[in-house]
Amino acid sequence: MGISNAQYKDIMYQYDQIRLKNHHLSEKRYAEVYGQIPEIQVIQEELVKLSADYARSQLTQTGDTKQETSRYFSKKKELQRKKLKLLTENGYPADYLAPIYNCKYCKDTGYIENKPCSCFKQRKITLLYENSNLMEVLEIENFNTFSEKYYDDTTVDKNVSLTPRQNIIKLKKVCLDYIKHFDDNYINFIFYGTTGVGKTFITHCIAKALLDTSHTVIYLTALQLFDILEKTKFGGNNDSAYSGQISYIMDSDLLIIDDLGTEFANSFTSSQLYYFIEERHLRRKSVIISTNLSFGEMRDRYSERIFSRFTGYYTFKMIAGEDIRTKVALSKHSK
Repeated sequence: MGISNAQYKDIMYQYDQIRLKNHHLSEKRYAEVYGQIPEIQVIQEELVKLSADYARSQLTQTGDTKQETSRYFSKKKELQRKKLKLLTENGYPADYLAPIYNCKYCKDTGYIENKPCSCFKQRKITLLYENSNLMEVLEIENFNTFSEKYYDDTTVDKNVSLTPRQNIIKLKKVCLDYIKHFDDNYINFIFYGTTGVGKTFITHCIAKALLDTSHTVIYLTALQLFDILEKTKFGGNNDSAYSGQISYIMDSDLLIIDDLGTEFANSFTSSQLYYFIEERHLRRKSVIISTNLSFGEMRDRYSERIFSRFTGYYTFKMIAGEDIRTKVALSKHSK
């Protein structure tokens, strides 16, 4: 999906503002230098006139163009040399009057030969982070900070036939493969397990990896999602801000719904959840759900048609083990 037209325009507006700011800074520097070294203003005016005369000659193509070109560049080089000499002799940096750019590669246009500059890509990623609801947390919860050491490796969990540590290592490999083939394969996950076993953490790891490759990722708790749905009712609310929010969520490359099962269950939430699951599936847009509910509790809590979509569209992955948050906190405290 990438970014929307409105978001693209916002980024280009940022570049406009950068160029305007740097232009004003450049004018301020010239005014300062002209006040201190009037000779430079004379040289600058000569350079402007020289360029204008050369441009006119090229348009009218009068005389020997090669000779005119050679003379133009020779004169320009000489004037620039004098300008530089005066600058440095008066204690200014040699590049003090050079054009000012935040990005020297694209000159603050965002593009190099019609291709996005690295600075544009970074702005795009930053914007995606801001819209993901995960801007700060992903700095500390990602695959670089992932550690299996907090998971028990002595007792086999009967539900997964592995120790919790073996299971989380296996799940990490599954997640990395999911990220690697994200653009080629359509897969949805439900991560389930008891409180504090790392379900949300692993979704954060996936989110960061995809955001860093310019994918749109939206993270919402179940409570947040159903609050948005209730306010829009998929078209029942004329508030364009909420309608745009729903559209962005629906079209995002990955939607993460955290803590499913904490929402207040009623006919409205059930119908909207069904619609959301079905619509995302039709668009082939991935969803990752985390929940504290067991497989059986999900079956009992949700209607047959919702649960059949879960089992038909999603891959269930249990995260085994005990609450590791205390272990993590103690480990940080002991450092």
